[in-house]
Amino acid sequence: MALFKKKETKNAAFTVLPKHIGIIMDGNGRWAKKRGLPRTAGHRAGADVFEKICKECGRLGIEEVTFYAFSTENWKRPKEEVDTLMRLFRDFLLEAKERIAETGNIRIKFAGEKEGISEELLDLMAEAEKTTAHRTGTIVNLAINYGGRQEIVSAVNKLIASGKTEITEQDISENVYTMPECDLIIRPSGEERLSNFLLWQAAYSEFWYSDVLWPDFDETDLHLALHEFEKRNRRFGG
Repeated sequence: MALFKKKETKNAAFTVLPKHIGIIMDGNGRWAKKRGLPRTAGHRAGADVFEKICKECGRLGIEEVTFYAFSTENWKRPKEEVDTLMRLFRDFLLEAKERIAETGNIRIKFAGEKEGISEELLDLMAEAEKTTAHRTGTIVNLAINYGGRQEIVSAVNKLIASGKTEITEQDISENVYTMPECDLIIRPSGEERLSNFLLWQAAYSEFWYSDVLWPDFDETDLHLALHEFEKRNRRFGG
C-alpha cells in the first residue's frame, strides 16, 4: 500500500528544499520479475531512471544527492547479476563526458570502498570526478561498494592512523564519505528500512517511502517526496 497517493505535480514549486537527499534505488529485480524479464533488465531500466532523477535534482537546485547503487552486501548476489551491475557502471562512466554535459552543472563523486572494484572502473570513476570537479551545481554521490557501518569504521581508522587518541562526533562527521547531514531519505519499492545506508548521516533524516518500484519512479514521485518534506516539523531532538 502506497503511503502517499500519486498526483499531478508537473509544475511543482517548493518553498523549502532539502540540502542533501539520499535515495535507495530499490525494486529493479521485482520490476523485471513482474514482466517475465531477467533481473539484469531491471537494473538497466533503473539506470535510465537514475539519470533522469539526477537531471531533475539539478534543475530544482538540490545541493547534494546520494544514490545507493551497490552495497557491500550486494557482492553476495549471483555472479551474473553483479557482473551486469559492474558493466552498467562501466558503460555509464564511458559515456560520462557526453551524459554529464547533458545534465548541466552536476558534479559526480563516489562513496565506498575500492577493494573488489576493477582497476578499469576505478580509473573511470577517478576521471569522472576530475572532469566534473569544477562544477558548482548539484553534487551527485554514487555509493558503490558502500556500507554505512563500514563507512564509520573507515572514518575511525583514518582518525586513529592520523594520531587521534580521542575521537569526537565532529571528527567522524568530517571523515565520512559524504556531507554529514542527510535531510531526506527516499526509498521506493515498498520496503521501509535503511539497509545499511547513510547510518551516520541519517540521525535526523526525514523518510519517505513508496510502493513504486525504482524503474517506475519518475519526477512526479520525487516531487511528492519533496512536498511531503515541506510539511515535516523538524525539531532535531529539541
